Amino acid sequence: MKTIKAKTLVDQPVTEAALDEAIERGQLRQQNGLQAIAVTHGASRLTVSFEDGSGVLLPVKLYAEFDDFCAEDFAALTVGFSGTALCHEGKDLQVSIAGMISASKPLMAMAASVAASRNGRQSSAAKSAAARANGKKGGRPRKVDAVL
Repeated sequence: MKTIKAKTLVDQPVTEAALDEAIERGQLRQQNGLQAIAVTHGASRLTVSFEDGSGVLLPVKLYAEFDDFCAEDFAALTVGFSGTALCHEGKDLQVSIAGMISASKPLMAMAASVAASRNGRQSSAAKSAAARANGKKGGRPRKVDAVL
C-alpha cells in the first residue's frame, strides 16, 4: 500500500495573504460551478432554480432517496453545499444536484450535445497551423471514387 504524507500543516498561523488567497479561490469556484439557489416540489417533480434564472425539472420517481418522502419532507428540502446539493436536515440527506441531473438520460444526452457543439467551435494553435498547412497544399483533397 502506498503511503501519502499530508501536506497541510495545521499548526501554522493563518496570514492575511493566505486568507485572501483562499477567499479568491472560493469565489472563482463559485463563479465556475453549478449554483442552485432554490428548490420547490410540485406534481411529483422537483424544480431546481439557478442563479442565472434558469432551472431544471427532475421527476422524483427517478431517485430512490425520495421514496419515503411526504409533502412536508419535500417542503423542508433546502439547497446547501454552496448551491451544489439538496439537503434535508431531519432525514440527514444530502443529494448532489449534478448527480441527480446525470441520472436523467435525456438531460445527459442534451448536455453531451451542447458540450460537443461548444468543443467543436473551439480552435487551438495546432488546429490553426494544420488548416494553414492544408491551405498551402491547395486545401482539402477531393474525394476520388474508386474504379472497380
